[in-house]
Amino acid sequence: MQVTETLNDGLKRGYSITVTAAELDAKVNEKLVDAAPDIEMKGFRKGKVPMALLKKQYGQRVLGEAMQESIDGAMNDHFEASGDRPAIQPQVKMTNEDWKEGDDVNVEMSYEALPTIPDVDLKSISLERMVVKADDDSINEAMANLAETAQDFKDRRKGSKAKDGDQVVLDFLGKVDGEAFDGGAAEDYPLVLGSNSFIPGFEEQLVGVKVEEEKDVIVTFPDDYQAENLAGKEAVFSCTIKAVKEPKAAELNDELAKKFGAEDLEALKGQVSERLEAEYVGAARAVTKRKLLDALDDLVKFDLPPSLVEAEAKQIAHQLWHDENPEVHDHNHDEVEATEEHNKLAIRRVRLGLLLAELGQRAEVEVTDAEMTQAIMNQARQYPGQERQFFEFIQQNAEMQQQLRAPIYEDKVVDYVFELATVAETEVSKDDLQKAVEALDEE
Repeated sequence: MQVTETLNDGLKRGYSITVTAAELDAKVNEKLVDAAPDIEMKGFRKGKVPMALLKKQYGQRVLGEAMQESIDGAMNDHFEASGDRPAIQPQVKMTNEDWKEGDDVNVEMSYEALPTIPDVDLKSISLERMVVKADDDSINEAMANLAETAQDFKDRRKGSKAKDGDQVVLDFLGKVDGEAFDGGAAEDYPLVLGSNSFIPGFEEQLVGVKVEEEKDVIVTFPDDYQAENLAGKEAVFSCTIKAVKEPKAAELNDELAKKFGAEDLEALKGQVSERLEAEYVGAARAVTKRKLLDALDDLVKFDLPPSLVEAEAKQIAHQLWHDENPEVHDHNHDEVEATEEHNKLAIRRVRLGLLLAELGQRAEVEVTDAEMTQAIMNQARQYPGQERQFFEFIQQNAEMQQQLRAPIYEDKVVDYVFELATVAETEVSKDDLQKAVEALDEE
């Protein structure tokens, strides 16, 4: 078997691989010898069929398999000997398309090699970590928000008009083309105006209604409405208003605390304080992580595989396009071209991705089974009632597992770098931390 280099330009590699006819024939014979003990043929005992007859009967069948194994073996030997790691799956093409049995097999292999990552003096990196304490104002604000989420509604004075944020209790009957439809009727339905829980335009038309008022609400179902028989159609809802109620925040007392699982109000304040500080720690970590990535990006430079940069730029452009066009949920749209800005961001992401992967490998960072299980369970909670099906789906889907594993691995590598770098803690205000977090989205 011969392997000859045909291209060596930057990270681009090309090789010509020749599997001789004799090597291929030997591989076929080897596979037939392995299979012979289990082969039966009329006139011969099991395992006693002559090789010449086996080759005549089964040779063509195993030839393609032997050819593929020979080429794969040559590629694996090359990567082991050269130390190259392909950035993406190598392109392999058979060049003698008029090949016939008895000829050598000629193959061209090309790929982009992953770069050699230089050593990084992680101890030379200096970072600042913001520290924010939960003050009384922040705790009181959070407690007030809790009271608001636990709000109740009380009847407005008779004759009062409904305002945005009020709860309107109503009976309604919806019709399309004069005919009632399934799911279009209810009695004593409590609807909070401004909650956007009904069809767009419905709640706005109830602002200003009074108790015992009857009102027709005319709306058009969205074109992508889940019920196809209603999508895009105009509907008339005949509504009878039975109550108009204003929101009333719950009182901050021990009874409210128990609703949130605390023994009393002081215990609830303690829980709120811990939650706030945990949120501050998470936000501060995100800021420090960005500073670390910036430092690494400035500190380390190396060549990047163009294919990885191009693929990442296209992914960035595609995702940003969908962010700007949220009404499009599929990929049936014109191709989105990557801009220079997308390419610049892609270069940073690819470089940092390769660097963090290398640092993690050198530090023997691993994602444990327990960490993966916890990540899957966290995702499964988004599908109440279908947790088991989601868990089984992830277990059978290697790509989804990788999507969950990647951010865990990255965070563990970042924590490893934090341990080696010099990280100074600086106490700041909540507003200062908030500004730093907002700046992350602007960059």
